[in-house]
Amino acid sequence: MVAAEPAHVALELAPGGEPLPREAALALLRRELGRVQAEVQRIFEARETQGLGAARRLSARMDRIMDAIQSYAALMVPPSKGALGLDFALVATGGYGRGVLAPHSDIDLLFLSQKEPGPRTRRLVEFMLYMLWDLGLKVGHATRSVKDCVAEAAKDLTVLTALVDARFLAGDPAPFTNFQSEFQRLRRKGGFAPFLSAKRAERAARHARYGESPFLVEPNVKEGRGGLRDLQTLYWLARYAFGVQKMPELVGPDSPGGGLLTELEARAIRRAWNFLWTLRFHLHYVTGRAEERLTFDLQPVVAARMGYTRHGAQDGTERLMKHLFLTARDVARLSRVLEPAIERAALGPPARRREGDARISAMGLAFADGRLVAAPPDRDFSHEPILMLRIMKAARDRALEIHPLAIRAMIRHHRRAEALRCDPEANALFMDLLMGKDAAKWLRLLNEVGFLQRFIPEWQRVVGLMQFDTYHVFTVDEHTIEAIGIIQQIEAGALNEVAPVATELAGQLQSRRALYVAALLHDIAKGRGGDHSELGARLAQEICPRLGMSAEETETVSWLVLHHLLVSHTAFKRDIEDPKTILDIADQVQSPERLRLLLVLTVADMRAVGPRVWNAWKATLLREVYWRVSEVLAGGMTVPERDVRVARAKEAATAELGGFAPGERDHFLSLGYPGYWLSFDAETHARHAHLIREAEATGAPLTVRSRVLADRGVTEVTVYCTDHPGLFSRISGALAVGGASIVDARIHTLTNGMALDTFWVQDSAGGAYDAPHRLARLGVLIEQALSGRLNLGAEIGKVRREPARLAAVTVPPRVVVDNHASNTHTVIEVNGRDRPGLLHDVTGAISEHGLQIASAHITTYGVRAVDVFYVKDVFGLKVENERKLAPLRLALLEALSPPTPPGGGMIASNMREAAARA
Repeated sequence: MVAAEPAHVALELAPGGEPLPREAALALLRRELGRVQAEVQRIFEARETQGLGAARRLSARMDRIMDAIQSYAALMVPPSKGALGLDFALVATGGYGRGVLAPHSDIDLLFLSQKEPGPRTRRLVEFMLYMLWDLGLKVGHATRSVKDCVAEAAKDLTVLTALVDARFLAGDPAPFTNFQSEFQRLRRKGGFAPFLSAKRAERAARHARYGESPFLVEPNVKEGRGGLRDLQTLYWLARYAFGVQKMPELVGPDSPGGGLLTELEARAIRRAWNFLWTLRFHLHYVTGRAEERLTFDLQPVVAARMGYTRHGAQDGTERLMKHLFLTARDVARLSRVLEPAIERAALGPPARRREGDARISAMGLAFADGRLVAAPPDRDFSHEPILMLRIMKAARDRALEIHPLAIRAMIRHHRRAEALRCDPEANALFMDLLMGKDAAKWLRLLNEVGFLQRFIPEWQRVVGLMQFDTYHVFTVDEHTIEAIGIIQQIEAGALNEVAPVATELAGQLQSRRALYVAALLHDIAKGRGGDHSELGARLAQEICPRLGMSAEETETVSWLVLHHLLVSHTAFKRDIEDPKTILDIADQVQSPERLRLLLVLTVADMRAVGPRVWNAWKATLLREVYWRVSEVLAGGMTVPERDVRVARAKEAATAELGGFAPGERDHFLSLGYPGYWLSFDAETHARHAHLIREAEATGAPLTVRSRVLADRGVTEVTVYCTDHPGLFSRISGALAVGGASIVDARIHTLTNGMALDTFWVQDSAGGAYDAPHRLARLGVLIEQALSGRLNLGAEIGKVRREPARLAAVTVPPRVVVDNHASNTHTVIEVNGRDRPGLLHDVTGAISEHGLQIASAHITTYGVRAVDVFYVKDVFGLKVENERKLAPLRLALLEALSPPTPPGGGMIASNMREAAARA
């Protein structure tokens, strides 16, 4: 097959020796550019080359086009009579200078002249730039003399870094040759240290912006930690220090620095380059733009394009992401090892010296450059893997640094950790690191070097394991390490303001070892299929004895892993005012010590999920569960007869109604059914009494009151009006239109036929809904919804939807009916994708089936909503007849489905009919 003729040949051989008209030249260039892009995409998607090869091929093809444009510009802007030809060099910088281009990357160009650019040079540059822009290319450009270039590089790190990659493309080579000499002098004069310091600061700022952890579930493959930019930083450092063109040039004893890389590490760098570039190419092709973030909606598409399919319990997306996270870990490892080695080779060993001491020597350790290493020449990690734990303990206890050479050795010999399983000294050292100061820091290092997955082989399954949802921010291993760090914050009192009860309880724990190991193992069985709590409890029974734990400790850890979700599920998905709820959890816990352990573990687990998961309302619910269960375990709550508890509640309410006449007081006490009196405290009953008295005195058909509970992070909205079917649905719809998210609700019908409904709501950020104008609007919306003047379906449709990137996260609808969780109510749990108006649709379906909602408990986990309703039928009884439950399940499943277009859907039709009847 004959290769296509380079574009510049066709341009220069124009008929009659004259250049083609500009539009004709543009048309020819567009065809050539389209052919190049299509060729690279075809070869890449046919898997004839991987990302790095495609990037180099695209850059090389772009070089031909640049050469053609410059040649054409020289013809179109001829020199004046007697003047020289081209007097500038066309130079590629940045990524293009490195000879790699992504499909939608910017093309960075430098128009470099020996002296200040003359009039013709400026016209040529302008002509070329307009040609490039008309071709649809994104161009970063600068026009400078050699002197200006060096001056700008000396004061601007961005310019300096771009010029490190400078590559001659076309034009007069003399300015570029002169520039290279001047740039070399600048590097020698400025030295390596300032460049290294500046690149470290730049990287720190970038990580702060794009994520400190390499294990974020929507990573930026270019700018995030462990991404392409971190690899490029290593390349820049090596290039600046030694002038190397490729990282493999650092391999071997005769290489710059004396062999900073092994063959194995050089291959790891190449694998990482290739994988990350392949990901980047797919992202650009899928989105049609320079997209660098691998968001949820793109992950399944990219995984399929790269050939990842389901394997066992992991689907293709999870396998792709695990590969990405393991690659990010490799990049982090290489950065940790290679960067200090480059620094040492370029600048010499640090000035500080430190003599060894007897205790350090006795541990088999020594100092090199003031940092810890295994004692040469006869002590190393390969023959004594226990040194890997000793060196970390010594570094922690004495606030020392571990030498990069020692970290490199740990990475190389991490497999030797297998020999330490069941070793008493290793177990003692590991438990010391797990429970000691800065545990998260040392566990991350153990995880990064690969020690942890060899010491505890079950850990390997969760390394880099993501969960394809929007609730968990980190991978399982990173989440676990984060949870352990939070336990230490709780113990240190750092979270006293947000978790005061857990902070107080942490000092009372007798089973601290069990708590830390349970935190380490609580998610160990994720990714295996089945209930990870049950599977994890069984794994804990195998792992704990290997770690040297006693039978009693093993049983406690296993129990904690099995029940680590018990407190949170009870707090967020059950009516904690129902005595049976508290008695059931007390029956499972049985011991005050276990309850304390469970609460601290729950707080750490929740806060480690992500920054937006924890809020004051959830903290309040967890505290309420703890105190109520604690009271039962202490024998102080035997749950007296219902009538006795109601009588006590009325007595307490009476004491709060000092300003009421006897008749008014008796009237209020006659309004509530037993469930009402057992659902609120005396202070709330008194507020309700004042609200009802005012409403009856004025004859108001509807009363709405709101109260901001800042300490709980919620706003309480109370609605008093005539009861009728579908009331809850319409109020929840109005709240959705107003942008309020319901987190809990209590629904009560009084003996006078009025409804007294209480909703606790938050704003979209998970805080109290407290803006005065928005609170006022809520009251108006509720009134309009109840009067029929507000088209809820249409208004809910206008509420801002979730970002498109979250659409790929599927949440299968699920309905569970439980007649055992409560003695008095049927408990309905619905799981589905959260969206504006979901609660409106679900409660509408419940009401249409003739059921009365007593309370609602609303929880969201990312895009997944888990809503629990305590219901009765019209006779005040549980719903146990399967003939009634079957159609209810179908209706709820339909309500959980995505909304249908206006005018369609049985539920929407039924809701409109119900509204018309009302």
